[in-house]
Amino acid sequence: MQRIAIVDHGLCNVDSMWRAVEECGAKGDVTSDPADLAHADKIVLPGVGSFADAMDVLVRTGLAEAIREHVVVNGVPLLGVCLGMQLLANAGTEVRSTAGLGLIDADVVRLVPGGTGAIGATGATCATDRAERIPHVGWNEVDPRFDHAVFAGIPAGADFYFVHSYHVRCNDPSDVLATTPYCGGFTSAVARGRIVGTQFHPEKSQVHGLRLLRNFVAW
Repeated sequence: MQRIAIVDHGLCNVDSMWRAVEECGAKGDVTSDPADLAHADKIVLPGVGSFADAMDVLVRTGLAEAIREHVVVNGVPLLGVCLGMQLLANAGTEVRSTAGLGLIDADVVRLVPGGTGAIGATGATCATDRAERIPHVGWNEVDPRFDHAVFAGIPAGADFYFVHSYHVRCNDPSDVLATTPYCGGFTSAVARGRIVGTQFHPEKSQVHGLRLLRNFVAW
């Protein structure tokens, strides 16, 4: 049975992620101890809230260093979810400019209603919608840009559940795994090597979300 370390930095509902991971056939271990990551087959980094606050905790507790070591040096697969996906970036701008984990070449910026395409070099755009609200809360479609194991068996345009005001702007378009047509179009999933991230919450996205988590467990 796969052992999945679920990082608890105090800014996330780890219980819902733990239940979803267990339902997908893995052993979920919620931990705030960097040493526990050494025993994990895979790592999930969830999160809701401030980029700056989360990074402060990760750095202070040694979790940031441990995540980088096990993912970059040891090749342990990592799934970042919502704020956890944003923390994979080089830096975030929420509250103050803050260095991220630097696992994806990207920055985290605020969503802009009626934007003209804020997915970095991908050039994605969508029509202006005066009804676009920030934070972006609710169900929206996710369109994969290339085949990836975590999206196996999930139809293009499937709806997932979002709650966020900031988004990841990738500098390398090859890191953009999926996009969502809101606020000019934003990156809703990233992938680089054994690292993946979703801006949406798979643990709250019913059948498609559980399929994505099962795919990650099996990846």
